[in-house]
Amino acid sequence: MTRTVSDSDSVRRQNRGLVLGALRVNGTQSRTALASLTGLSHASITAITQDLMAQGLMRELPAEKPDGRSRGRPAVLVDFVRTAAYAALFEIDVNRLRLSLVDYGGVLVDRVESDIGPTTFAATSPTQLLTERLAVLASRNPASAPRLRRIAISVQGILDREGCRLKWSPIARLADTPFAAELAEETGIPVTLHKRGRLLAEGVRWLDPDLHEASVATVFVGSTVGMGVTFKGQILGRDDGGATEFGHMNHAPNGALCRCGMRGCIEAYAADYGVLRTAYSVPESAAPAPAVPAEQYRALMQRAEAGDRAAAHAFNLAGRAIGYGLSRMLAIYDPSHILIVGPGAQALELMRSEINQALGNSLVGKINGNPSIVAHRDEREPVFRGLMMKTLDNIDQSEFARLASGERAGKAA
Repeated sequence: MTRTVSDSDSVRRQNRGLVLGALRVNGTQSRTALASLTGLSHASITAITQDLMAQGLMRELPAEKPDGRSRGRPAVLVDFVRTAAYAALFEIDVNRLRLSLVDYGGVLVDRVESDIGPTTFAATSPTQLLTERLAVLASRNPASAPRLRRIAISVQGILDREGCRLKWSPIARLADTPFAAELAEETGIPVTLHKRGRLLAEGVRWLDPDLHEASVATVFVGSTVGMGVTFKGQILGRDDGGATEFGHMNHAPNGALCRCGMRGCIEAYAADYGVLRTAYSVPESAAPAPAVPAEQYRALMQRAEAGDRAAAHAFNLAGRAIGYGLSRMLAIYDPSHILIVGPGAQALELMRSEINQALGNSLVGKINGNPSIVAHRDEREPVFRGLMMKTLDNIDQSEFARLASGERAGKAA
């Protein structure tokens, strides 16, 4: 008897999760469409949607008036109740901290953004700064604060195998501090850490439906160099701490000094500080610049486009490092598309010839031809979209799919 009840609860939770997931991926739908997307019967869809509406998670939209050309009654559409829950999303990188508040429908409600630098976390602990930013957001949105269900943080660096702690990061004084655990204890809200490279891959799938089931390598080029990869629509990596450390793949043994402390990394040539160092003929052994202003990086592009030989050489070396890194990747993984995102996407044409030459020198490249290489100018949107969809799906599946009938979605525990 106990096994029967357990199995029944498991099936119920799974079916509710299917409905929530289908609505999350595909947006507003009719019950007929949800039945088609999930494979569940119309009777099951009707029962589940009625339950979700009673719990304050789903709502019916007013039926559109017929235009005279269609027959029968118009389909009734269902959608999420946007105020059912909220999530706070932190994006932390070398130069910037951005905090976004999104509702349960995936709509951006508010955003707080600030610059950070090499000394930011020396003056203020990560936990203190994140707590202060959350307090600002809560003061501006008092009605949403009681329904905050998740805090999710995108970081640059290497996570531990459990995805709970940042073991290394190019962001000074952020690694090896228990800021995620401390923030969860401070707020009483679950906090999750996510690797930015993996979120890039996740976000691209949501932004471009044509790539949703494709094999794609998404390469960030800017203050650092990173990568996220999908294989036929599935994110690669052992877990959220996985994906790849593409930027720290060795390109030239004993070569240029990288921010990570190693020598010869791809990033040491292709990141903004590597391009800056080469363009001004600074020795490769010199310490990388702590931060490169966006205006200075754009000025280097303009110099290269105007024919400045030193600047053009710097972008050639950057393209060569990226290209040979990608050619090594092709030996074990053959994507149909390579997306270049971040500030470096604006310099793709300055690097393209070297990238193509390096790819063409690989066996896979010679046999299959080079994959399509496309620039996506704003890396923040894929990261934000990936972080948002992953967090909302986590709320769907881990909290709301398991709610008992008659139990309403309430404040986070």
